Amino acid sequence: MNELFFFEELLQSEDDAITIVNTEQKVIYWNHAAEQTYQIDKEQIINQPITNFFSHDDLMVMKVLNTKEPVKNAYHRPRKDKHVVVNSSPVFNQENTLIGVISIERDITHIVKLNDNLESTSQELQELKQKMTPASSSSPFAKLKGDSQALHQMIRLASKTAGTDATTLILGESGTGKEVCARAIHDASKRKNAPFIPVNCGAIPQALFESELFGYESGSFTGAEKGGKAGKIEMADGGTVFLDEVGELPLDMQVKLLRVLQENRIYRIGDSGGKQIDVRFVAATNQDLEKLMQENKFRSDLFYRLNVIQLTMPPLRDRKKDISILAKTFLKQFAAKYQTSIPEIPDETMEALQQYHWPGNIREIRNLMERIIILHEGTTLTRQDVLSFLPVSFSNPPLPHTETLPLEKENLEKISIEQALELCNGNKSKAAKQLGVSRVTLYQKIKKYHLDI
Repeated sequence: MNELFFFEELLQSEDDAITIVNTEQKVIYWNHAAEQTYQIDKEQIINQPITNFFSHDDLMVMKVLNTKEPVKNAYHRPRKDKHVVVNSSPVFNQENTLIGVISIERDITHIVKLNDNLESTSQELQELKQKMTPASSSSPFAKLKGDSQALHQMIRLASKTAGTDATTLILGESGTGKEVCARAIHDASKRKNAPFIPVNCGAIPQALFESELFGYESGSFTGAEKGGKAGKIEMADGGTVFLDEVGELPLDMQVKLLRVLQENRIYRIGDSGGKQIDVRFVAATNQDLEKLMQENKFRSDLFYRLNVIQLTMPPLRDRKKDISILAKTFLKQFAAKYQTSIPEIPDETMEALQQYHWPGNIREIRNLMERIIILHEGTTLTRQDVLSFLPVSFSNPPLPHTETLPLEKENLEKISIEQALELCNGNKSKAAKQLGVSRVTLYQKIKKYHLDI
C-alpha cells in the first residue's frame, strides 16, 4: 500500500499532464497538472469517456488505442487553445493484451503564442523598415559602426556578396553583430523589398522545428489548422532567410534543410508534391562547425552548401580603433533615450576602454554605455568610473588616487599584455595585433615589465 501511495504522490507532483485511459475510452487517472492544463476537475472526468470532453479526432490517446503504437515527443493540439508535446504509450498486461493508454503532455501553448507574436512583430517591423528605406540614402552597411581595417575588409566582402544570391555563412563570436550584417546584406540586395525572415535555431523547441521551418498542410496531424500553415522558409519566398545559431539545428532538420538548398523546393508536413521557392539563405554561428562535423553533430554536406561565401565578423578586441566610435555612438543613443546629457570622455578614460578585452563584444559595450548613462553622476566620465563599471577581474587592483594613476596604468598595461600573450599562446604578432600596437612596441613593453615569456 505504501508503494501505491508514493506512486500516486509522484504522479501528482509532475508538472506535465498525465492521463490514463482504459480500452473503453474511460479516464481512470487524471493528475493535478491535467486539471490545470485543461481546466477540467478530476471529479468531472474520472470514469467518464474522454470523448465527452475532447473531439475524437483531436485525441492522441485514441490514435494509440487504435494503432497500439507509442507516440514519442510529438507536437499535438488536443484543443484549439492548447499546444502540447506528447508522449503516449499503450499499456499491456502479462498476457500481452492491451488494457489502456498512458499519455504525458507538456503544455507549450505560451511558447507557441510567444513565437507567433514574435513572428508577427518581426514582419511588421520589416514592412515598416522597408517603407522608410527609400528616405535614407545611406548604405545598409552604415549600421556596422567603426573605422577599423578589420571591419572595412569584412564590409567590402559582404557588399560584394549582397549583389549575388550565393548562400552565405557568417562566423563570429557572440555579440559581434552577425544579424546586423545579415540584414545589411539583404537590404543591399535586389531582394530588399521582399521579406527578411530571421530564424533563431537555438530558440525553437525541437518538437516544433519542422512545422516552424517548413509549415504543414491541413489535416496533416491532429490539431493542424484548416488550410495549413506556411513555414518561415516559405514566408520568405522572394526574400532572405537568416538562420541564426545554425549549429543548433537538429540532425533530422539538417537533412530536410539540405534538400531545400539542393532543390529550391519546400515540402510542408503532409505534402509530398512540394512547392518551388525563391529564397536566399544566410546562416550564422558562433560555434566551430568543423569540430561539430568531426563529432557527427553537423552534416558536412550541409556545411559545404552553406559555406559558399564565408564572412567572419571581427571581435571587438581586434577593432581597437572602433571602441571610441562605438562608445560615443551608444552614449549619444542612450542619452537621447533617457533624456540626459552625454558625459565628457577624457583620453585616459578612453584608453581604459581600449585596454579592456570585451569578451561580450559590441553587445557588451552597448550594455556598458547604457549602464553608464543610467547610473553615472557628473559631467565627466573618469577612468575610475569606467573601471568601477567593468568586471572586477579587470578593475583590480583597487582604484588608485590621482597621484598613483601612472603606476596603476603601468600595472594595468602589464596585465593586458600578459592576458593577450596567454590568449594568443605566446604568439607576439597576434598579441600585438590584439593590443593594437606594433610588434616593436610590444617587445619594448615585454622588456620593460620583465615578462617571462
